[in-house]
Amino acid sequence: MKAAIYDRPGPPDVLRYAEVPDPVCPEDGVLIRVEAAAIEGGDLINRASMPPPHPAFVVGYAAAGEIIAVGKNVKDRRLGERVTSFDLAGSHAELRAVAASRTWPVPEGLDMSAAAALPISFGTAHHCLFARGGLARGETVLIQAGAGGVGLAAIQLAHQAGARVLATVSGVARAERLIGLGLDHAIDHRAADVVETVMRLTEGRGVDLVVDPVGTTLQSSLAALRPEGRLVFVGNAGGSRLDLDLWPALQANQSLFGVFMGTQLDKPDVHRTVSRMLKLAATGDLEVVVDRTFPLASAAEAHAYAESNSILGRIIIIPAGQ
Repeated sequence: MKAAIYDRPGPPDVLRYAEVPDPVCPEDGVLIRVEAAAIEGGDLINRASMPPPHPAFVVGYAAAGEIIAVGKNVKDRRLGERVTSFDLAGSHAELRAVAASRTWPVPEGLDMSAAAALPISFGTAHHCLFARGGLARGETVLIQAGAGGVGLAAIQLAHQAGARVLATVSGVARAERLIGLGLDHAIDHRAADVVETVMRLTEGRGVDLVVDPVGTTLQSSLAALRPEGRLVFVGNAGGSRLDLDLWPALQANQSLFGVFMGTQLDKPDVHRTVSRMLKLAATGDLEVVVDRTFPLASAAEAHAYAESNSILGRIIIIPAGQ
């Protein structure tokens, strides 16, 4: 099969489009012919900074496609079924072997690109907002990086839950797009002081909850919180070392929660939540935003584009012939 592989961590151009052996269907898993793979933040971080476990390593968390083989121990998946999948590697390829427990059937009517992008972005957003963040109707939430995959999902889910939604974003056009998805107030982090703006919008109180997938914004996220507020930290898209003064948070009795979805999507309640959101996306009640699509052969270019910090939603990679 063809795949995007790398032998050492580094910039996007370490990715090579090459022929590699087909993966073997595991006894407790399925083999998928990939139709669409979503570039996730973890894909970029791993490629840039994590030495691969072996040469010709296939990067990638999320991919959707058709099942072409089923392991002998699998009872709830069938040949020809359309599924979306999650794992810590292997999505940037024509074929993917994955545990059946890490797959979800794709509802009729849902585009495969949207199906590939939904589980991690919407699953992460839901977990941050509700399982960890405890967001309640009538509360105010600040979402850092509102135009990213997790941010777009969090805006929609928080709005539907009856929260007041603030988000950081850059540019008028992107702000208008987010407002169309349920955002109440867009804060241009390039033109305005985020904390000052939050305090003005909340009449000096601060927000009840912050969801922060950026990392380098954690100090301002804490400063935007009300006393006894909650901060959910879900990534380090900034990519640099994080130095955080937690003394003010202690004095304000604030709570800091960490989320890593690599250990959460296997949990039955999270798995059921993702299944429900896939159905909502199929009916149009949730929108999965795709910024741009690239062929698998241009995976290095796709990674470079994803790192440009000017995207809206997810980048999708499509194998040849799909």
